[in-house]
Amino acid sequence: MYIELMLALPVLGAVATCLAARRGERLRDRIYLTELTLVFALALAGFVGCARGGAFAAALPGICGMGLTFRMDGFRALYALVASFMWLMTGLMSPEYFAHYENRTRYYLFNQLTLLGTLGVFLSDDLYTCFVFFEIMSLASYPWVAHDENPGAMGAAGTYLAIAVFGGMVTLMGLFLTWQRLGALNFDALSAAQGRADMILPAALILVGFGAKAGLFPLYVWLPKAHPVAPAPASALLSGVLTKTGVFGMLLVCLRLMSGCVPFGNAMLALGLITMLLGALLALFSTNLKRILACSSMSQIGYITVGVAMATLLGEEGSVPASGAVMHMVNHSMLKLTLFMAAGVVYMNLHKLELDDIRGFGRGKPALHAAFLLGALGLAGVPLFNGYLGKTLIHEGILEYAGELGGFSVYNVCEWVFLFAAGITTAYMLKIYVALFWQRHPSRQAEYDGRNGGYMNRRTTFALCASMIVIPILGLFPGILEAASRLSASFTGVEGVRGVRFFSLENLRGGGISLLIGALVYLFVVRKLLYRKGKYIAVGFEWNWRESRAARAALRAVDALCAAVDHALENPFLMETVPDAATVVARIASEAVDDAARLMRSTALRSSSAHSDRKHAAYRAFSHVVGSVLNGFAVLMNLTVLRGNPIQVDFTYVLAARIYDKDPELGRATRTVSFGLLLFAAGLLVVLVYLILL
Repeated sequence: MYIELMLALPVLGAVATCLAARRGERLRDRIYLTELTLVFALALAGFVGCARGGAFAAALPGICGMGLTFRMDGFRALYALVASFMWLMTGLMSPEYFAHYENRTRYYLFNQLTLLGTLGVFLSDDLYTCFVFFEIMSLASYPWVAHDENPGAMGAAGTYLAIAVFGGMVTLMGLFLTWQRLGALNFDALSAAQGRADMILPAALILVGFGAKAGLFPLYVWLPKAHPVAPAPASALLSGVLTKTGVFGMLLVCLRLMSGCVPFGNAMLALGLITMLLGALLALFSTNLKRILACSSMSQIGYITVGVAMATLLGEEGSVPASGAVMHMVNHSMLKLTLFMAAGVVYMNLHKLELDDIRGFGRGKPALHAAFLLGALGLAGVPLFNGYLGKTLIHEGILEYAGELGGFSVYNVCEWVFLFAAGITTAYMLKIYVALFWQRHPSRQAEYDGRNGGYMNRRTTFALCASMIVIPILGLFPGILEAASRLSASFTGVEGVRGVRFFSLENLRGGGISLLIGALVYLFVVRKLLYRKGKYIAVGFEWNWRESRAARAALRAVDALCAAVDHALENPFLMETVPDAATVVARIASEAVDDAARLMRSTALRSSSAHSDRKHAAYRAFSHVVGSVLNGFAVLMNLTVLRGNPIQVDFTYVLAARIYDKDPELGRATRTVSFGLLLFAAGLLVVLVYLILL
């Protein structure tokens, strides 16, 4: 029951949180934090057990038709621990962050349902279970993005939902094809089908949904929109955990099913490089703090994708890039947890995110300064910080594959794209850091300095410090992440690394080149081009269609088409004869349906008086039994949770009145539905006969 308990706690916590909200906000917050603490404790205990060689498994047969299967082993236990830790840290920050927000209970409700979906994805043991919880997670996280309910939030939420639904439907088609060709959806069946050419299409379709959630090009469009409008705790989880569910699927498909497939690996490499470089450029040219961090997440997902692609190309020899991808997954989660929480501290004090508005706010605030600096150093890949380790192994994977081919190849160009994108990462993080902690605001610096003593409470300070301390610990002790890569071998199918010389001259040279590129980009691009007259300039990548000749030609063609349609609509035959004929046909069809309905009601759907008496007796018994149960539950609630606002309703009377009053309507609805089902069955029969004859 271990895994079932982990999955049940978020559901129970969601219900308890909503009920407790009627008693008061403090009780609601305590229940919310208690539930997150229990989930983290279970995840920690499970991870320790798996690290010692154990594993947990569970199955729920018959649920959702095909049943659900779960397994907690090395990698899955690791990411269940990472997810529960991030949920707990953001939960500690949430009461202060949402102190002046509306709909806080709604946020807590969907926050815990999203936790359910996320844990279900990471603990799944077959693609069907993974898909079910993936969709739960996607739908439950929609209210995060739409929380503020302003036009920007609703537009971003619409984009987020559209991408999620599109990706989910394409992935579902991939599952159909996988089931058709393998006869199974469990992860072991994928490993057994490795190398089959007929699995390339299903793998590509499955990858669409996971790539969309990860923020992979070209389905990244939701990510730069959703993060800036979502509350900071939600942004930390969107970036640090939910994108990793997409990477989870990428690891599964690429390393278990497509390992050694060169065309598939090259396609993944191209997408990873584009995502990595485009995200870095978008972040460099943005001026909104959370948008920069959101575009940065897109870029870092590109790094992880490149690692997965190189592991796919190298096949069984891809332990180095596969381990780098796993390491950078963990590192990026911890880094974005710290950075988005720091951005949340800035926003809950100023309610602004533009660099020109928040400039100088971090001066004289050591805890915020330390947290952001550690996050920036880790994200830039500075040695002795965690981000350096994963990037180093991914870089080595590129060099290893290029070396196997011999001579100069396109993969040597990929290496320099990798180093250049890493340099841009250094430049945009340096831009934020200098603006927030070293520059001074031209008019509000005295006001910002006055907030140095009380800009966050103890609980938020603890959450921020507990998150940031992980960054140097993982960077100074690489053996921790090496052990994590070895634990992940049972999931990825690739052996983890051991004894890597992370701080060799060759590896330090690659990191030094990236840092040098970053310093040059900051000095000659950010300071010279993007910072003018004391203000930061945002550069958009939006296409200016008004200046495009092709767009103007297309608009002229549309105008001509509209003119032709208008001319056609002036024809009397189209405007008078066609509508009259359509009206006659519609009336005949409507009367035919009514006649068929009357015929069915007088024959197949006719009810006798004896049947009516039995029906009313059943209604009375039903209202008495269910009403008595509800009355008992109301008494229990009045004595405990609802003591101050008791329920004063006799449910037996209410149910009886509702049923007897609505009996005619229920009867008509029943007959209508029955008639609709009969028509559907008749239509289905016609289609089947047609297919048989065909």
